[in-house]
Amino acid sequence: MNHHEEHVYSTTNMDEVTAGQHQIDHILNEVQNKIREGLFTEAEELLYRALEIDFEHLEVVDTLKCCKFWKERLPKLNEIHDDFERGEYLLNQWVAFQEFINRLTIPIERELFVLRQWLFGTALVHFKRVMRSQEEPDAEIVLRIGRCHKSTGNFEKALEYLESVGRKRREDAEYLAEIADCYALINETKAAKAFFREAFFINPQKVKIQFLESGLITRLVARVRDLGYAEEVLREWIPVYGVLFGVLNVKREMRPLEYGKLKQSIYSLEKRIQEEGSEGERQLLIPRLLNRYFWLIDHYVNAHENRVRVEEVLSKIKIVDENIYEQYIN
Repeated sequence: MNHHEEHVYSTTNMDEVTAGQHQIDHILNEVQNKIREGLFTEAEELLYRALEIDFEHLEVVDTLKCCKFWKERLPKLNEIHDDFERGEYLLNQWVAFQEFINRLTIPIERELFVLRQWLFGTALVHFKRVMRSQEEPDAEIVLRIGRCHKSTGNFEKALEYLESVGRKRREDAEYLAEIADCYALINETKAAKAFFREAFFINPQKVKIQFLESGLITRLVARVRDLGYAEEVLREWIPVYGVLFGVLNVKREMRPLEYGKLKQSIYSLEKRIQEEGSEGERQLLIPRLLNRYFWLIDHYVNAHENRVRVEEVLSKIKIVDENIYEQYIN
């Protein structure tokens, strides 16, 4: 083959690749429309057509896996007739799906965006029906409606619902994390940090991190996950590293009653760690205690307490975890 023929051959090849990619892009756009409507069988058929053009196309392969995941769940969804149960089933499957997508080859942002629209939009319809049937809106339903509005991108509406049950849920970590996420998504960063810090202080295990979307918290979660903590203890370490990484750095004054409860909680955790035989339990309690030590130091600094009190807490942190102590003081 002479030089001219080689050039013609390679140009033809390039043209074929470009044409193939255009076809696949067109199919993927159609697929996204099908997913937005929850038509996973139709989306699957289109994706098989795309694989005939390029059977190794990563976006096509991963989108197909996602469509299969949801297609397998539709029969079960269709068997459920109660609106609350249908909405709840969708949200529970979203939690399972989060683990599933961690195993995908590439981030398929466009497809996940429309899938989110379908799933949370559908759940929203069910939860709103439940709310309309109630004389007094149930706080659990309002929380879910807020979450669904947030996940379909209607952050102001989400806040409106969440704030309407705020007074009833001040001690609820799940609710506080949702409202924090909404604030972060509308760039009210200071409020977001304060609410996230509060949520993880009250009970990290109650925070549903699979539903949190703002970069503020998802980046922090990803960094803590990269440190290798097991999923069960991951939530307990998030507020600790939130302080160490300077993310959860908005602090507030504690009321005398809260200060008393904090001291009591610290004493109780210290005792449990000393007495606790199981390593699994200790792994949960240690980060929880460290976070309380951080809150106690903040209180002493805010109240202009004697420096000796701060030093006492620092020495306790050093005994519990020297590595965390080094990161905290530097």
